Amino acid sequence: MHHIHLAEGMRLRFPARSADFDQGVEIGIVAALMSQDLTEFTRKISRENLGQVRALVEQFGYRLVEGSEDGDFVEINFLSRTARPRLRVVHSGA
Repeated sequence: MHHIHLAEGMRLRFPARSADFDQGVEIGIVAALMSQDLTEFTRKISRENLGQVRALVEQFGYRLVEGSEDGDFVEINFLSRTARPRLRVVHSGA
């Protein structure tokens, strides 16, 4: 059993269920967010689910950027392929 991250500081767990159930809930949450056509969102995903997340990303037209790791979890930033990149002004140190 592991925790499923809903939002910053908010987690779910299902003590009487198997790891497969937990992974299914985690994938279901990600799929629901992608189906809302969000431009960008971030989730903590268990490493065991990365393969399935990558398959969903392709089907929904997103790309992902892996961020920081926390034990068995990795933070993933999901970006819509239709979203334009954000440009930032960078000042040189000279």
